[in-house]
Amino acid sequence: MKRILVAEDNDSNYLLTCYILKNRYECIRARNGQEAIELVESEKPDLVLMDMRMPVMDGMEATAKIKATNPSLPVIAMTANAFESDSEDAMAAGCCDFLSKPVSCQKCLETIAKCIGK
Repeated sequence: MKRILVAEDNDSNYLLTCYILKNRYECIRARNGQEAIELVESEKPDLVLMDMRMPVMDGMEATAKIKATNPSLPVIAMTANAFESDSEDAMAAGCCDFLSKPVSCQKCLETIAKCIGK
């Protein structure tokens, strides 16, 4: 089973995301960007779902640092900020795609499949 690191500081958003992923992927949680960087190294996930607004280190900075050492690891930005500039900034940081919150189950699964295969 493929492993997905869900970098999300909000408990309800994390639980919703894991509910969407259940029976398809194993979920690992990071509560901030710094923890996400550490867990990428120790847990070796197949993909990262990265909240862009988190404490300690935001998702943009964490993504850039993760991609610097793991350039082939897919990172999908997840944020409530759905402006065009937010999507562009996430892609510039190294994200392979962008999901707006609230995340739709179908869109989330399709985006993950596109990034890592079914």
